[in-house]
Amino acid sequence: MSAAGTGKKAVELKALQAALGAEHAAVYGYGVVGGRISAARRDEARAAYDAHRARRDELERLVRDLDGKPVASAAAYALPFAVPDSAAAVRLAAELEDRLAGVYGDLVRAAGGTRRRGAADALREAAVRAVRWRGESVAFPGLAERAAGPSASVAPPT
Repeated sequence: MSAAGTGKKAVELKALQAALGAEHAAVYGYGVVGGRISAARRDEARAAYDAHRARRDELERLVRDLDGKPVASAAAYALPFAVPDSAAAVRLAAELEDRLAGVYGDLVRAAGGTRRRGAADALREAAVRAVRWRGESVAFPGLAERAAGPSASVAPPT
C-alpha cells in the first residue's frame, strides 16, 4: 500500500473510532433516557437504543476490518445536563443524535465506498431521530453543533 493509501486508511480508522466512541456514549445516554422518558415515548427510546447498539457493533467490525482495535466503552459518561424528568430525557435524546450526526459527518468526509455510504446513512438516521425528538429540524445536520464545541460525543467522566 502506498504512503497516501496508508494515510487515508489512518484517517478513516480515526473517524471510525470516533464514531464508535460516540455510539458507546449514545448507548449509555439512551440508558438514561429510557429511565426517565414518559411511557408514551418509551418505545421510541427503546428503538433508538437498539439501533445504536447495532450501529456500535457494526463499527467495531469495521474497525477490525481496517486492522484496528475498537475503542472500549467507558464505565460511565458525563451527561451534558441533568436529566431529572421526561422533558430533559427528550432533550438528551435530541442532543445525542445531534452529536452523532456531527461524528458521522466527519466519517463521511474520511471514508470511501461502502463505509462512506454507511456513514451517510447513519448521519441521516441520526438527523431524523433528532427531528423526531426535538420536533423541528436544523438546516445542516451534523454541522450546527460544531460551532458549539470540539466534542461530538458525551464526554467520559473526568
